[in-house]
Amino acid sequence: MLKPVIRSLCLVAFLASAPFAALAEDVVMQETGFWETEVKSGALDPIEKRMPRNPFVVDLAEKGRQFGQHGGNLRTMVTRSKDVRQMVVYGYGRLVGYDAKYNLVPDILADVKVADERIFVLKLREGHRWSDGAPFTSEDFRYWWYDVVNNAELSPSGPPSFLRVDGEYPRVLFPNETTVVFRWSKPNPGFLPHLAQARPPFIYRPSTYLKQFHTKYADPETLAKAVTKAKVRGWAALHNKRDNMYKFDNPSLPTLQPWIPADTGMDSRRLFVRNPYYHRIDSRGLQLPYIDTVEMSIVGSGLVAAKTNAGEVDLQARGLDFNDVAVLKKGESEGQGYTVHLWPNGTASQIAIYLNLNHADPVWREILRDVQFRRALSLAIDRRMINRALYFGLASEGNMTALPASPFFSESNLHSYAQYDPERANRMLDDLGYTKRRGDGIRVLEDGRPMRILVETAGERQEVENALQIIADTWRDIGVELVMRPLDRDILRQHVYSGQSMAAVWFGWDNGIPTPNTSPGYLAPRAQDFFAWPKWGQYYQTNSEAGEPVDMPKAARLMDLAAEWERTDSRARRVAIWQEMLKIHAEEKYAIGILAEAPQPVVVSNKLKNVPKAGLWAWDPGAHFGIHRMDEFFFAPEVTN
Repeated sequence: MLKPVIRSLCLVAFLASAPFAALAEDVVMQETGFWETEVKSGALDPIEKRMPRNPFVVDLAEKGRQFGQHGGNLRTMVTRSKDVRQMVVYGYGRLVGYDAKYNLVPDILADVKVADERIFVLKLREGHRWSDGAPFTSEDFRYWWYDVVNNAELSPSGPPSFLRVDGEYPRVLFPNETTVVFRWSKPNPGFLPHLAQARPPFIYRPSTYLKQFHTKYADPETLAKAVTKAKVRGWAALHNKRDNMYKFDNPSLPTLQPWIPADTGMDSRRLFVRNPYYHRIDSRGLQLPYIDTVEMSIVGSGLVAAKTNAGEVDLQARGLDFNDVAVLKKGESEGQGYTVHLWPNGTASQIAIYLNLNHADPVWREILRDVQFRRALSLAIDRRMINRALYFGLASEGNMTALPASPFFSESNLHSYAQYDPERANRMLDDLGYTKRRGDGIRVLEDGRPMRILVETAGERQEVENALQIIADTWRDIGVELVMRPLDRDILRQHVYSGQSMAAVWFGWDNGIPTPNTSPGYLAPRAQDFFAWPKWGQYYQTNSEAGEPVDMPKAARLMDLAAEWERTDSRARRVAIWQEMLKIHAEEKYAIGILAEAPQPVVVSNKLKNVPKAGLWAWDPGAHFGIHRMDEFFFAPEVTN
């Protein structure tokens, strides 16, 4: 029995203060015209039967937004077929999610009760259904826990690492159809924030659909035929291929997102249609999303700005950079029917260089691990020149650290070894013993190789290449040659994760505005996608089965501090932990930050309403458009004379 329930996340003030019976009398649910034919034919239940008994009722007036209307097709673009998964990001259907003020609130869940930050009682909405009409119940959580992540064939590494606290996984209970309990013996304060991520862990699965591909439930003969037809090695490979909730490229896989993928049969265009069983409505009884369909075109990265300028989209930010603003503003002024907003970027750094401390070359690994070497490279970067050249001086210059909007912002962290000082950088490299140079001034290593740093990029942002060209000139002044190599994003990650990459450029931490309640786990070597320590991250994520253990004192200290943050319930201590971890990063230069808070152009059709003029373009927390609730966007009705 749960005794000390510390807090309860309430859905919205209306539901928290009134029973659903009163709500049902006040709100008459209205059918959407999009599914009218299916409802009339009996192929689809009417809206009253499709909605949960206690839907999420959105108070648009409280949010300062307009009531919308159903209909319309929203056009947007991505540059790779894989990026259809952005619909999961933008749709932002989460068990719990962030509101506009970055408070965690239930969304798919009706309620969450938390005791001692170690016992979490998840309450589902009674009558909630998947997009195919199958019930969404605790069975979907049970299936994921026992039959997916604790099945060695489907999940060789076991449950995800965010569920592991000091080596212990939770006890997961399923008391009834609408209740799921995660219970740890020690606090796990990062549990709910993980569920609200832009890329959530999905601790549930559409069990009714997936059981047909699971050897435990499926008819052996039927399953064998399905494996042969899919041309995969076995049932586990088939199950994993069908179970792609984040990739969002299997139209048959049920979802809880506001839009569901439809099979267009086209490689260059994806279509998403409204989910008839989506759980959110406005206070007039209109089911969300307001917009019926989303059309996502796949175009070359160099065409995004031009097509946006031509008025071929209704909502676009991805694929646009600050250097596109001029052409976008030109289209705006020429009456292409859109407006350009500039949203600040919420990442801790717009451009950061990650020197791979796990580089496979032993000579270079030792060099890159020397903090004085990393500091010298940072001092040899003219951030002001880059800011003026790329952003007309509108970005913030300095290290990768917490942004000014965070209570942890520190001027000393921002500027630590980040002032342009090539003379000091030269002295530091001389003091390290790299005094021998070639005729062109490039330093030479003890084994005769030039001090040449190969910096790999995803080749997707012109601003990165422009910045690296400027850095190449200033690094040459201290005897370091920079060679840039653009790669496909997936190949870049493979190079980094395997230790082949010497250095890579990426964004900084997704969350640049942490608070004392934000887990600092992403500052510790816990994930391979922090490009400075991929092997250490692998070691943590796979529970020591792959990668390498942390073997540098300061990095080990980050691990200890992150673990301590999770154990303590003292706010003062959590603040002190954050401050120490940020200071370590500022001094150690695990990532060499260049600029932050660069303006992100967001292009919005003049017909599209409820899109904020002043938003924050952030991956996590925020999910880009997700936190701004794209399901509440709508097209204004056509005005006829």
